[in-house]
Amino acid sequence: MSTERPDNDVTGPRRRRPPLAVASVAAAVLLAGGGGAYWAATASGGGGTADGGGSASRDTAPVLALDAAEAAPGDPSTPPPGIAPGEPDPGGPPVVYRAEGQLPDGPDEAAVHRATGTVAAAEVARLAEALGIPGTPRTVDASWVVGDEDGPGALLKVTKQAPGTWTFARTTPVEPCEPGKMCANQSPPEADGQPVSEKAAKAAAVPVLKAVGQDDAALDAGQLMGDVRVVNADPKVDGLPTYGWSTGVQVGPDGKVSGGSGQLKALEKGATYPAIGADEALKQLNEAGKARGDGGKDIGGCATPVPLEGEPIPTDMQCVPSNGKRAPVQHTVEDAVFGLALHYVDGRQTLVPSWLFQVRQGSGGPESTVTQIAVAPEFIEKPAEPTPSGDRKATSYAADGRTLEVTFWGGVCSTYTASAEESAGQVRISIKEEKQKDGACIMIAKELKRTVTLDEPLGDRTVIDAASGATVPRS
Repeated sequence: MSTERPDNDVTGPRRRRPPLAVASVAAAVLLAGGGGAYWAATASGGGGTADGGGSASRDTAPVLALDAAEAAPGDPSTPPPGIAPGEPDPGGPPVVYRAEGQLPDGPDEAAVHRATGTVAAAEVARLAEALGIPGTPRTVDASWVVGDEDGPGALLKVTKQAPGTWTFARTTPVEPCEPGKMCANQSPPEADGQPVSEKAAKAAAVPVLKAVGQDDAALDAGQLMGDVRVVNADPKVDGLPTYGWSTGVQVGPDGKVSGGSGQLKALEKGATYPAIGADEALKQLNEAGKARGDGGKDIGGCATPVPLEGEPIPTDMQCVPSNGKRAPVQHTVEDAVFGLALHYVDGRQTLVPSWLFQVRQGSGGPESTVTQIAVAPEFIEKPAEPTPSGDRKATSYAADGRTLEVTFWGGVCSTYTASAEESAGQVRISIKEEKQKDGACIMIAKELKRTVTLDEPLGDRTVIDAASGATVPRS
């Protein structure tokens, strides 16, 4: 076997060292008025099949069928739609990751983890009690709902299907303005406009984290959204740090929990897979960059902008005259930790053994976490490229028996309908758009949901987007 190392590898023998903590941005919820929008700010042992049970080895572990999951709209920590975590944007310059010092080996094998089944009303009630929401969980489409859904107050919504994605918002009612008078300020009153301390925020978040089974998670309360402090909880699973499975708890200036999001259903261990070391994972990361960073082809030259006098051309706009491609941008890998990162496998959210690289962009640039799957490549089935279509593409779904709630993006002036074509192993979803014929329409996209009633309960069948042929992930 050759002992030569590629240019992007670390020379010298690899050594083991204790894993260091890796910062990851937890999901956070931003809500305003009566509606809301949220964004996600993304060991060794036995196992069995991907869903658990039995024992898995190099000969029997099932292949992981990765989906081309899309980043959440507005999420600054994940790549654009269709780009896997750790891969550069094909519209930008190629990225080269170079390690600073030696990288660890990591374990020889590790298991995937996945939440299965459905969320029980008792689990929702426990979380609602921790949030201080009175009432009994009730069914609305494919979700459990507790609280006031139509106006100011507190609202908790939990998808019934695993992993039980939940969102919570608390709004403060305001005094109405007298008829015929102009009110100078109808905003909800704030305590003193100052965020609480990190210690106070963590204390307020503890009951919520305990209700979702993450009371032992590593906490970071450094994030601020105005006068709201966000406690980000990153749990350890099977002794490993996680990336993408965070709980975010917002604490207002009055010291009360005002919002949050996360997953309610507990994770279960699945199949165990052979794992690669950090050096090999870094090599794969750079190979992916070579394939995607320049679109995989020579563009035959590029034009550089004319800078203002005395100003240099930005690095990401420079060209390499010999082949017409933009110069690669170098990122420094300062540390690597073996953990579990969120991916979609067969349309289901799955924590997959991965290397979590702590990366610094350029010299003195910001830090970020880049993930690369650590499962041996022979056990990875790459996602197929979607087929272009004019039909609207479904982005996620939730299910409750025969009820299938489909999420997608659409225009505000069009009418949309969803339908399903069922077979023994699949449910193909089609979303049709009827555009407004007359009048002006503002060009704004928003997240929409449509409910489809199936002939039979969804069960373990895979949901397919008929427009692209891609697997639709569960919400």
